[in-house]
Amino acid sequence: MPNTKSAEKRVRGNARKAARNQSIKSRLKTLERKYVTAVTAGKVDEAKTALLSVASAYAKASKDGVIHKATAQRKRSRLQLRLNAAAAAPKAAA
Repeated sequence: MPNTKSAEKRVRGNARKAARNQSIKSRLKTLERKYVTAVTAGKVDEAKTALLSVASAYAKASKDGVIHKATAQRKRSRLQLRLNAAAAAPKAAA
């Protein structure tokens, strides 16, 4: 239990920030799942649009401090590499 008024205020603020961060992280995971589903299904055009939205969401989350900047960059890079591999796979097989 907080002992001072300022400590009570901090508890309330921290709860608000934690709820917002949780919401943003959940949205990131949902967007990433949607993208991965499109890539594994071989829907390259759908995956490209999904990549744009998930990359944008990662950039915004890192800008707002929800996730670390390097984490966002690493994830965006790996998602792009995955799309590149998926796009190159049909050409290699043909």
